[in-house]
Amino acid sequence: MRFILLLGVMCVLTPMFQTHLSNPTVSDLSLRNMDFAMNLYWKISSIHDRNIFFSPLSVSNSFAALLMASGGITHEEILTGLNLHLFINETQPLPNEPDLLPKLFQLLNENITQNGSRKLDQGMAMFLQSQYQVEKTFLDQIKEFFGAEIKNVDFADTANTTDFINTYIKKKTRDKIRDVISTLNPMTRLILINTIFFQGAWQMPFDPDFTRNAAFYIDSYSVVQTPMMWKLDKFYMMEDDQLQAKVLKLPYQEGFSMLILLPNKNVDYTVIDDEITASRFLRWIKQLQKIKLEVALPKFKLEQSYSLHSLLPEMGMTSVFSNTANLTKLSTNEGLMVSEVLHKAAIEVDEVGTTAAAATTVGITPYSLPYFFAVNRPFFFFIYHEDTNSILFMGRVTDPTEN
Repeated sequence: MRFILLLGVMCVLTPMFQTHLSNPTVSDLSLRNMDFAMNLYWKISSIHDRNIFFSPLSVSNSFAALLMASGGITHEEILTGLNLHLFINETQPLPNEPDLLPKLFQLLNENITQNGSRKLDQGMAMFLQSQYQVEKTFLDQIKEFFGAEIKNVDFADTANTTDFINTYIKKKTRDKIRDVISTLNPMTRLILINTIFFQGAWQMPFDPDFTRNAAFYIDSYSVVQTPMMWKLDKFYMMEDDQLQAKVLKLPYQEGFSMLILLPNKNVDYTVIDDEITASRFLRWIKQLQKIKLEVALPKFKLEQSYSLHSLLPEMGMTSVFSNTANLTKLSTNEGLMVSEVLHKAAIEVDEVGTTAAAATTVGITPYSLPYFFAVNRPFFFFIYHEDTNSILFMGRVTDPTEN
């Protein structure tokens, strides 16, 4: 099975009107990012009961870059919103290491992409109003730690600049994310874009000849027919009795996996929503055991967009979106604030895999009945990097027939 996952995050800055790190590690940062992912998921899920898909890694990378531009209460609120405030002591920055936090983000991102595979591409770009003065220190930092591309544009020419930025995003996500920007404020001074693209083949792909329509139970009253993929093999799974749910791991090639959380029959997924935490996620991974399974998984295709500037203030980030924003490390020009944070993500799930991956389907005998893992009701899923446990993408499928 092949996964195609993509996303664009955009922070728009328009005119309006440091701390001591106690030797944290990449693993510590990954755990904090996981906490942030769960918090953001709760905010999104509280709005509606439909499908959800987003990349918490892309959002945290974007605001980690903004951390380098911020000061005062704005800096502290971004730390709080990203769940990095507990990461930090109340004293002054470490002597000789004021950039320790962006360095950790740099190391984390390098660790995730260390094999140089084209399966995962990350990128950051900053679009600046021509002749707009940005602090050299900030420019140097965002290039060094996040590999950002710097591009000059004319925001007064809204039509051409909108087309230019959308074309850039489309190219970076291999034509999968389009039209992130619909309108531009001619007073915009800076747009920060973060993109992530993931394409992976299952280690054990599904045979498309076995795919057939089957029932997916949205709730007690609604049933849809959807293409369901089938696979008999040995998989890693576990049961969370307290949560009344089962967990299945579907590995990709080259160090990435999908984790599926499936509520038990007659258990409302909305009850489980608030119980998904970073510590629970790590416990699921540790308790997985290999077992022979017959797996039924629906094909699905999602594209989701979010205006995060309406959600992030509820997570503690308020001043950065107001006329009290302190972004003086970005520019000495007064009156800058973040006006928008736009996030768009897409995913496509099907049976496609490689011949080598298909060769892993060994060790199955027909003499005993396998355990059945049927994903035929609302479920949650996470795409993560196994070495760091970093969550690249996460989502919820309540109806696989809806994009």
